[in-house]
Amino acid sequence: MRTTLLLLLLLPGLVLAAVEPGEEGITRALKLGVAPPVMAPDRGPESAGPYKRLLIRNAYLFDGSAPMQGPTSIEVRGDRITAIGSGLKPDADTEVIDAEGLYVIPGLIDSHVHLGTPNHAYAGKLTDPEYVMKLYLAHGVTTLRDVGTVMGLGWTVAHKQRAERGEITSPRIFAYAMFPTQHEDVAAARRWVKAVKRKGADGVKFRGGAPELVAAAIDEARKLDMKTAMHHDQTSVTRMHVLDSARLGLDSMEHWYGLPEAMFDDRRVQDYPLDYNYSDEQHRFGEAGRLWVQAAAPGSATWYETIDELIALDFTIDPTLTIYEASRDVERARLAEWHDQYTMPYIMRAFEPDPEVHGSYFFDWTTAHEVAWRQNYQRWMQFLNDYKNSGGRVTAGSDAGYIYKLYGFSYIRELELLQEAGFHPLEVLTAATLNGAELLGVDDDIGTIQVGKKADLVLVADNPVANFKVLYGTGHRRLDRSTNTMRRAEGVRYTIKDGIVFDAKQMLAQVRKMVADEKAAEAGN
Repeated sequence: MRTTLLLLLLLPGLVLAAVEPGEEGITRALKLGVAPPVMAPDRGPESAGPYKRLLIRNAYLFDGSAPMQGPTSIEVRGDRITAIGSGLKPDADTEVIDAEGLYVIPGLIDSHVHLGTPNHAYAGKLTDPEYVMKLYLAHGVTTLRDVGTVMGLGWTVAHKQRAERGEITSPRIFAYAMFPTQHEDVAAARRWVKAVKRKGADGVKFRGGAPELVAAAIDEARKLDMKTAMHHDQTSVTRMHVLDSARLGLDSMEHWYGLPEAMFDDRRVQDYPLDYNYSDEQHRFGEAGRLWVQAAAPGSATWYETIDELIALDFTIDPTLTIYEASRDVERARLAEWHDQYTMPYIMRAFEPDPEVHGSYFFDWTTAHEVAWRQNYQRWMQFLNDYKNSGGRVTAGSDAGYIYKLYGFSYIRELELLQEAGFHPLEVLTAATLNGAELLGVDDDIGTIQVGKKADLVLVADNPVANFKVLYGTGHRRLDRSTNTMRRAEGVRYTIKDGIVFDAKQMLAQVRKMVADEKAAEAGN
């Protein structure tokens, strides 16, 4: 059964007879005998509102694209920001949040999410959506772009609709269905896109496929006003790299596959070992860490010609730096302090090395592997910084649920890694807010703190632009010099989405209880 799982997870385009469009991934998982995914419950006491009038008083404000201002106040009526200024006063119908000494940033946008993953089916259980959504909200994430809807398009759209109505504790959701790589012909590929659009998909995610099929599907998606994203899989990248797909109208690339290949000057195929096997996960990720050094050098004509063309095409790079970080330091990721209280036991089991499970590839991970990946990151980060500096759009995405990366926590780590790449912290915040909104085509509604926009706000006890670590659910340790003891920063206090106020501390406590209960149940207590 487990060998079957690996094959099913590694071949997302595998054709299954009589499978509904958009349900391919979850159908494969359910064939393994796990229970179907559950629905998130109605929102509970961790949330309140929206209010007739909410006043957030005397906060320091980062609007998502400019330096701090304040102290100032923000008025919210229903789900919209209706006024910003220092002279706002409460009345009898006003709910007040005293934000003196607090910092407010726009709701964060995670541009690469899986609300759950069939990968966890290996460990005996599909991901609990309540658990995932509360972790995201507790870290200030108010919008998710689910690229692949691998828990099922119908399931994902149902959560999207309930979140829109404010029925569940959840960020806003944009659902991108996973395009199967195999179709009978171009007409069948177009029919599939139309079918997922009717089922509520906002976009399509590609992993590869015959160029004529991908081209037809992108064209059909554009006609239907759907967004597109692509992970340029190594099994297809020799036929379509990032420049090829961007020229077809692709909106964003995920990760970085396909970008170095677009800048090969002296080869067309990566220099694979002759015994390379893509289905062997250590082969796949081990050689991926040696790819950037084979491409054109930083600062070269090819380097900047690629940047200029992608920017001219209004192309977005969603790098997900965090998801591959274990490749350059596996013990750092494996021993992260939040795993003990916040990582479900079935998720932790799915992270552990296993040749039959996707993303669990550290079978014999050597110093040489980590050094190669560190060098890989240096080139990758330099390209991202040069792309941003040239006017290109870079977003923040986490791809959590794989490779020791946990929902919410890994997103904050993505912000830190963008800063490591050379982004000023304000540029990081822009990537995490306004750029994500532009990618989704909703920057008139979210992405900045602005009168008329949705009330998506994060209230933090410490200045997150000075130190992104204060956004972690576990807080940030620092010395209290008056007592000579280590203390933790408070972190996110409230996350507000559509005017609904979510208590981050309550949600984190609820998640800790979920994890403890799951461990007790597995122990038979």
